[in-house]
Amino acid sequence: MTTSQPEPAQPDGAEPAEQSAEQTIGPHGQAVRAVFRTALRDVLVLLGALTVLGVAIGALVAGLPGVWGALLGVGVALLFSATTVWAMLRTVDASPTTTAAVVMGSWLAKMVVLIVILVVLRGMDFYDRWVFAGVLLVGVIGSAVLDYRAVSRGRIPYVEPDAR
Repeated sequence: MTTSQPEPAQPDGAEPAEQSAEQTIGPHGQAVRAVFRTALRDVLVLLGALTVLGVAIGALVAGLPGVWGALLGVGVALLFSATTVWAMLRTVDASPTTTAAVVMGSWLAKMVVLIVILVVLRGMDFYDRWVFAGVLLVGVIGSAVLDYRAVSRGRIPYVEPDAR
């Protein structure tokens, strides 16, 4: 693998250490990063637009509780959608084991935070539950579609041919 950094000096007769097979960085690392950046950007744009639309529709449908429902729905959708893509983007250069651990750890943390949020909000009536559920549903499904689109349009080869 060619890198832009010089190889460290080796003692006489010593061969350079082989790069770990576990490491995923390679010639396609930038392409993988581009896919995750596209997915993250698209999700943030979706949630920004959903904030504007959700607040407007929530205000028309339920007044101030509708506005709060829309804001809470977008916040929870952001927690779910953007954190997974962000975790993948941050661990592109890590080993598959590290990537899996970070993604699963962030998923577990999201579940705990979601349960806490829902328990805290359970007895409160300052927000409209239907607006909250609708905005959350649109945000999560929309972000899943955008993630799929970013990955399916990404130009990342499945195999690397041998160097000749």
